[in-house]
Amino acid sequence: MAENLFVTGALVIPAAELRERFSRSSGPGGQGVNTTDSRVELSFDVATSPSIPDTLRPRILERLDRRLVNGVVTVAASEFRAQLANRQAARDRLAALLRSAAQAPPPQRRPVKPTRAMKERRLASKRHRSEKKQSRRTTFSD
Repeated sequence: MAENLFVTGALVIPAAELRERFSRSSGPGGQGVNTTDSRVELSFDVATSPSIPDTLRPRILERLDRRLVNGVVTVAASEFRAQLANRQAARDRLAALLRSAAQAPPPQRRPVKPTRAMKERRLASKRHRSEKKQSRRTTFSD
């Protein structure tokens, strides 16, 4: 499965930059669990990769800073019995992680002052609620 990893249209990770490690998986598989290396750990060096554009690198490093170990992000998959399925799951997970980290931040919200009409409507509705509640009160007279 030496294929490039397509993250976005502008970001494609060559297969040579991905490192796969296989180990024994816990979970379903019966006695086969003890003999097959079906767990997959997929690693990618974000800090030194030449395939990440220099404009995206700081954003990705900042957003993945808690997941990085020496600039390397690692994703594991072991939910399937077959190694091939776990390899694909790990690749999908890494692509989704990098895609969300590379997303542009949302535009900043510009605070807007309420208009005079908006203030008057708010105060009028407050007066209306106040009058409604006052009309429900019973007054005690001696």
